[in-house]
Amino acid sequence: MKFGVVIFPGSNCDRDMIYVLETIMKQEVVELWHKDTDLQNVDGIAIPGGFSYGDYLRSGALARFSPIMEKIIEFANNGGFVFGVCNGFQILCESGLLPGTLLHNDNQKFICKNTFIKAQNNNTFLTSLVDNNKALKIPIAHGEGKYFADEKTIEKLHQNNQIIFKYCDDEGNVSKESNPNGSTENIAGVCNANRNVFGMMPHPERASDVELGNTDGKIIIDSMIKTLISKFE
Repeated sequence: MKFGVVIFPGSNCDRDMIYVLETIMKQEVVELWHKDTDLQNVDGIAIPGGFSYGDYLRSGALARFSPIMEKIIEFANNGGFVFGVCNGFQILCESGLLPGTLLHNDNQKFICKNTFIKAQNNNTFLTSLVDNNKALKIPIAHGEGKYFADEKTIEKLHQNNQIIFKYCDDEGNVSKESNPNGSTENIAGVCNANRNVFGMMPHPERASDVELGNTDGKIIIDSMIKTLISKFE
């Protein structure tokens, strides 16, 4: 598989994503600069975390108008696979490729710590190999990670099984206490109705290397790659 990793001014998790995809998962990776308009015939696109354009206005708001995003929107609307993590999730919401938005954390502070998430269904690129009864320890690092959508949108997410991850405790219990940022219904990640665009606030790429003592995130990346490969076979 050939993945494009998008880099904006202010991106700081692009090297992590490239390392996991290229070195650990043994996939071909190309770097896509924010001014590029050529997606280089990639099979999938990853938008990493960071602070695109310094998070001015609001996170992801300026990145949405970059030249590369115009091509990514076109790519996604044609069925292409797109995966956004943290700031990448924010950008996808700002672009209208994913429903909802990300607001300031309830405590109005930047939060950087390990959290636990649980898959809500196995019918997605990111969760096909994930045990939805198991809590995965995945780190977060954000100031605007509170997922919010109106009641009508949340209802549609439930109807279409678009909620892919929820914050939980280490035993898999979804509760107010296990919600690190105040996200609606503990939502940590969603997909679009066509199930080809995905976003999540926790960083699976930061939990995919044995050297870090945690590989819970690798199963998410592995699911993504294996499901994509089966699609192209």
